[in-house]
Amino acid sequence: MLGEILTIDDKKEEKILRKKTAEFDFKKFSKKEIQALIVRMKRVMRAANGIGLSANQIGLDLKVFVAEIPDAERGTKFYSVFNPVIEKLGEEKAPFEEGCLSIPGKYGEVERAEKIAIKGFDKYGKPVKIKAWGLLARVFQHEIDHLNGKLFIDRTKKVFASERSES
Repeated sequence: MLGEILTIDDKKEEKILRKKTAEFDFKKFSKKEIQALIVRMKRVMRAANGIGLSANQIGLDLKVFVAEIPDAERGTKFYSVFNPVIEKLGEEKAPFEEGCLSIPGKYGEVERAEKIAIKGFDKYGKPVKIKAWGLLARVFQHEIDHLNGKLFIDRTKKVFASERSES
């Protein structure tokens, strides 16, 4: 079981997942609360072996996501982005299999831009711009879709059952 991650298997939870999230208002949260939110989201994502998690996946109506993917130095790079917006989508698109922690046991091929540029805010409320390509670009697009109430199953032509068991 994925614990605090909402899934489409529960109709009430699916309703939350399909709702566009509210802008994150930095004035309503202390630095300590923001840090605790990031730590919680990172913990939940890692516990589920995920590479991205949006706030609405844990029931929060907040426009924020976290992501962690392998980097060139064989480590990982962690991101937390508040109020993200896709500024630019590259013209080259590529299909790739995607799954989702909120849709356990399913995957589908989704065509997404290979390169993107996003803007948003860091945990201190400072503006950030990030250029991403490859897996990172795909994760950013997937998570921003979540924050806008869209799921990968809305973008794929066919959904497949996963052969590996979910724990």
